[in-house]
Amino acid sequence: MIPANPDAPGLPSVSLVDVASYLPGEPVGTEYFTQFSRSDRMAKNVMFRSPKARHHVGRDETAVDMVERAVAPLIERHGAQFISDIDVLITHTQLPTNPVMGCGPEVARRLGARPDFVYDVHNGGCAAFVHMMSMARMVLQTTSARTALIAATQNCAGPVFTQPDIRKLAQAPVPGDGCGVGLLVKDDSAPILDIECRTYPEFAGDMEFSTNGDRKYWEPGEGQGCVSFTESKITKVFARGNRLVPEVALAVCDRIGVKGRDIDTFVTNQPNRLFLRNWHDALELPAERHPDTFDRCGNLFAAGIPVTLDMENRAGRLRNGSVVLMSAFAHAGDFAGAAAIRWGAAR
Repeated sequence: MIPANPDAPGLPSVSLVDVASYLPGEPVGTEYFTQFSRSDRMAKNVMFRSPKARHHVGRDETAVDMVERAVAPLIERHGAQFISDIDVLITHTQLPTNPVMGCGPEVARRLGARPDFVYDVHNGGCAAFVHMMSMARMVLQTTSARTALIAATQNCAGPVFTQPDIRKLAQAPVPGDGCGVGLLVKDDSAPILDIECRTYPEFAGDMEFSTNGDRKYWEPGEGQGCVSFTESKITKVFARGNRLVPEVALAVCDRIGVKGRDIDTFVTNQPNRLFLRNWHDALELPAERHPDTFDRCGNLFAAGIPVTLDMENRAGRLRNGSVVLMSAFAHAGDFAGAAAIRWGAAR
């Protein structure tokens, strides 16, 4: 039996007891983008090979709306009172609706909750679900709080990547929108076995958001904002991603005493097909133990892990008592995280 908290045996166990998710609207086919695409050598890069479909959030659908809809199945399974009584609320939003403040307080209001701890985190990127698990576990282990809700919202595919100038670019068809949430409880019913979070400050300046001109994104004028790529940066990001995700995943495996090839289910962020293949190869895992939602949802950024977990859980492919390993890297490689749990969630 793998012990919970091998790195902190004196602290109480914390469990990820349930996950749920929400995908907005109907699937958007790649043909939407091909009508606008231009000849671009970047389009041949493996980083930008398109998924078959993705979802786009509507113009008037906010991050709070998405979290509320993602939480609805948790309310059905655990009851409205249980969710409204949560002690800790942590949210990550890819594109904040209000740039001045996070969505945590408004999410709490929608859920009828009054948590003692509310955090909106913007770093963590595609690894934000693991990052929030780590934060929630720390709060639950060191305070009287007993329950936590974490929510990862990816909502920039529709608003950003369908802009008239941006939808022509090679990267435009890759992202999709969605939201995934997790419910954590201070008990040992589905314990977090170990978490590894690492920051790499030396890579922090390698991903930029620009308007393709001198205009700052908040200033009036021409130019449409988007993450900017160059071929040299893509090469660096690809090399880092190939290395970082298995690196943090295997660090967790080592501490809980399990070989990578013996993990029951490996869930990662879903940036592209080549990353997915390289990551399960690095752990010596067969592809069927590494769920892939890329062609159905595109790159969901931080929502990729919880949405994929929820889909696998609802499909009945996660066996209670099995070891689930989550791993992801963020942005251009400035953050990476992995977490292992003994699965026991409801569905």
